[in-house]
This record gives sequence, C-alpha cells and structure tokens, in this order.
Amino acid sequence: MTKIAFIGAGSTVFMKNLIGDALLRPALADAHIALMDIDRARLDESALIARKLVASLGTGARVTATTDQRAALDGANFVIVAFQIGGYKPCTVTDFEIPKAYGLRQTIADTLGVGGIMRGLRTVPHLWAIAQDMRALCPDALMLNYVNPMAINTWALSARYPDIRQVGLCHSVQGTAFELARDLGLDVATLRYRAAGINHMAFYLSLEARDATGWRDLYPSLREGYRAGRIPLESHWNPRCPNLVRYEVMEHFGHFVTESSEHFAEYVPWFIKSHRPDLIESFRIPLDEYPKRCEEQIAAWDAQAEALKSAELIDHTPSNEYAATIMDSLTTGTPSVIYGNVANHGYIPQLPQGAAVEVPCLVDANGLQPTVVNDLPPHLVALMRTNLNVQDLTVQALLTENREHIYHAAMLDPRTAAELDLRQIRALVDDLLAAHGDWLPDWCHPRKAA
Repeated sequence: MTKIAFIGAGSTVFMKNLIGDALLRPALADAHIALMDIDRARLDESALIARKLVASLGTGARVTATTDQRAALDGANFVIVAFQIGGYKPCTVTDFEIPKAYGLRQTIADTLGVGGIMRGLRTVPHLWAIAQDMRALCPDALMLNYVNPMAINTWALSARYPDIRQVGLCHSVQGTAFELARDLGLDVATLRYRAAGINHMAFYLSLEARDATGWRDLYPSLREGYRAGRIPLESHWNPRCPNLVRYEVMEHFGHFVTESSEHFAEYVPWFIKSHRPDLIESFRIPLDEYPKRCEEQIAAWDAQAEALKSAELIDHTPSNEYAATIMDSLTTGTPSVIYGNVANHGYIPQLPQGAAVEVPCLVDANGLQPTVVNDLPPHLVALMRTNLNVQDLTVQALLTENREHIYHAAMLDPRTAAELDLRQIRALVDDLLAAHGDWLPDWCHPRKAA
C-alpha cells in the first residue's frame, strides 16, 4: 500500500485539495493517508474531512492522524509538506509592522526581502528536522514541498541533505498560464509554453496557442493588448492587484514572468518607492494589504472547513496542483511533465550550481527528471541573480550559523536597498531578530550565540 504522509495537515482546505486529487487517481485511491500536525484540534478536523472525502469518493484509502512526526513518516512513499512556522500571528504581522516603521513597505513578504529572509530562518530548521527523520524512516520517499520561501527552502534542503529526494512545488507557472489565456480570450487547454528560472521569477521563454493554422506566438497579442489598454484583466489571485507590473516588465524585458504582480513588485527596485506614490497608484500595488487578506482567507477557509465538516458527502474538483500528478507518474510509470524547483546540477548552466531553479521536469517510473534549459536570455539571468544573492546569503547563514550573513542578505535585497541605507538595514534586522525571539534558531541571537 502506498503511504502518503502529510506534514502540516492542519491546513484543512489545502489538505482536502491535495488528498482529493490523489484519491481520484486509481493508483493512489487505496493509499494510507497519514496526517500530521502539532495542532490536535486542527488535525482532528482535517482527519474528519479526509475520511468523509474517502467515503464520498468510494475509495479504499485509510486515514490516520497523529501529532508524532516520526510516526507519520515511518515507511512513507511520499511526504507532502505544507506548514507555516510562526503562522500569520505573530510572525507574518511582525515581518510587516517592524519594516513599516522604517519606511519599508511590502506586499507579501514571504519569498524575498526582509520578510522572506526571516521566514527562511524560521522554516529551514524544521525542514531539516523532517529530512533527518526521513533519512531514518523513509529514505527513498519523495518530499513534495509546498512551503515558502520556496527557493531558500529548496536550496538549504539540498545543501544539507543531498540524499533526500525532494521537489519544491508552486502553482505560479500553471496559474499564470490560466490568467494569460483569460486575458486573450483563449481556452488555456490550447496553450503550449516553456518556462524556466527561479521560483517566483521564472519567465515564459515561449508561449503559443493552437489555431487552424498551427501554433501561433502569443507575445505579439500580449504586447498589443497591453499597449492598447485592453489587458490585463483583474488578477485571478488578487482582484485588487491587476497584472500591470508584469506586463510592464514584459515591455522592457521581452518576456512574461510567472509570478503575480503583487509578489513581483517587491522583488525588484522599480515599482515601490516612498518618494514616488504615483508609481504605487498607477500600477495598483497593494502595500501592507496582505495581513488583512490573510485574515479574510483564514475566515473563508474556516467557513469552508465548517461546511465540509457538516456535509454528508464531499465533492472534489481536481485542483491545478502538481502533487497527485507526480505521485501517480512515479507509481504507475505514466509520463507527465511538471514545473518543479530542484537543486541546480547544470539544469540552468548560467545560474549557480546548487541554487534552487524552476524547470520543466519529466516524471515517470525512472523518477523526477529535470530538463536542461541553456537558452535563458542574459538580461533575465542578470535579473535572477539579484534575487539569488539574497537566497544564497540566507542559506549560507543557515548552513554556517553566521549571523552576519543575515545582514548581508538584507543589504543585497533589491527592494530593501532601494529604500534604506546600510545602518538602517542593520538596525531593522536587529529589531526583527529580537522580535521573532524563539521562533528563530539560537545562533540568530547574540545573547544565546555565546
């Protein structure tokens, strides 16, 4: 029997989506679903819904629930990881409020910038603990990692535990394809594309649609529609932030990035400037809005979970997440192609060895096989390096327990450096480290480092 361990299963709605996807696959329908979370109440809620889902779909899957991580991992074939260390409160709120006091405003703060750095410092040690347990209890299992900051996490995992099979998964590539098809009035099923780069900063190197004459390049239509003001339409991810930033980047860099405008605006120095409120207004960048949206999402998810708990039967519509596709292909040998974040072992030669890169991956009975992308335009490579600097120094700080590299990472962050000077950045990092306290490793604090 295939065993799927789900670490962080208290994320009830996300668990329902991924496990529901798996149960729709005949090869996974009778799996042992081992749910694990440190919050017993949320875990029990998820287990109830998972069992209702099994009954509704009529599968032979078995659901267990435990707060013991090692018990969940023991003998697992697949390990899904989906958790947030420190949660929305207090840690996400801290990552917004303290930088804001310095005049540094953010949009999401979970991938890059001082928010992404702090989240990486909180998260990687827990991923390493999972990898250590996997080495002992399920050394051949594949970790399907959905935890942000994806690039920092993937890089740090592969650097410390190169023997653990893992892939970082995001929905930005397939989700953006849906948005672009909608902007052009096309069925996303008619699209063909090729993308590569780093997580949240991959670009579509080709983007085509099939029509009566064959495959048609969509970039001319995207450019013409943007210049004429017909597109973009409202963002699928956040209606309050249309994709104006991404279309503007396409105008100057020639390719469309795979992450939302709300995210991308804080990875670069061009759109959020305290002395240029006109930019923020014209590109409709929702600063400091994410904490409020978190509260709205949490309320919506709680309401959805309550509805699922009271329902006799639970329907499931397949999501666009890759987890079930990967597990099915590895189990049955049926080939599939996904976009995954993996350690760079020559897959993008222009980027550093070992860095986390996002590339097309063939998945079949031979495993997960990343493809080589050696034709990234040099200006896109240069743009990615500005983000890789921050990721690299955060990973180096974690690997060497060198507190100075935390400051270096923040100082080299494009958005932070565009707003603050070196002394301000050092003071900001000090304040964030102190505020996060025990959510961070001991070596992050001078009083404990000795």
